Amino acid sequence: MSGNSVWWKEAIVYQVYPKSFYDSDGDGIGDLPGIIAKLDVLQQLGVDVIWLNPVYVSPEVDNGYDI
Repeated sequence: MSGNSVWWKEAIVYQVYPKSFYDSDGDGIGDLPGIIAKLDVLQQLGVDVIWLNPVYVSPEVDNGYDI
């Protein structure tokens, strides 16, 4: 991205649904450490921005948007 541009017009955004992205501790559910473990891969792909879906505890009525 050039220094004079509006970054969000040119950025490559990668949306991550943490529960299914990468499981770092073997419990079958993706987690933040799993995302961190794969940041190098995302960088190699040219990703500028990571958009995380909800990561907080919820009753899972609406995939984490229901807190």
